Amino acid sequence: MIDDCTALILAGGDSRRMGRDKAALSLGGLSLLQRAIQTMRAIFPTVLVSVRTPRPDIDAPQVLDELPDAGPLAGLCAGLRRAQTPWVFALATDMPYLHAPLIEHLATLRGNCQAVVPKTGAHLQTLAAFYAVAALPRLDATLHGAGKCSLHGALEGLAVRYVDESTLCESTLREPTPRAAAATRQSFIDLDTPAAFAAARRHFGE
Repeated sequence: MIDDCTALILAGGDSRRMGRDKAALSLGGLSLLQRAIQTMRAIFPTVLVSVRTPRPDIDAPQVLDELPDAGPLAGLCAGLRRAQTPWVFALATDMPYLHAPLIEHLATLRGNCQAVVPKTGAHLQTLAAFYAVAALPRLDATLHGAGKCSLHGALEGLAVRYVDESTLCESTLREPTPRAAAATRQSFIDLDTPAAFAAARRHFGE
């Protein structure tokens, strides 16, 4: 259990590419959101869910975006403001492959920084990352600023530990083998499209 951190599941997206509410899609007898809550409760003492409008179908505390249509940065800021711990782990609701050992490994890398963000190839995994509550003023400034409300852009003003694939592999098979690299990349797959969801159903035996 990572006691100094709150899990924040971001479930307020518009699911444009999927064509329907991703959080409600059923996988292994649970909705993607319920599955994410279950996974996070095994790792963190408190789980919050960031939503645009309240969801009556879940039993976790919910936080509402302060600005409509401001993207994941709005959800992250709302979660950081609500958290009673010094850290938040932000997770997109549509990442069912992410597993506890990898998250626990990332947690060990939080020293002397305001965020720990995995990097697979050239892609920053900002929605499977740790954020210090102390980073809220900088993130809030981006959210309410005149420019684009970009989480990637907000990171430029933070002390960030970017974690590459070779380091991530240490949490999978303790060494950067091709097998570990493939497993690591799979951990960060998000179910953005019907094809990705169909592949996940096959993976989980449906």
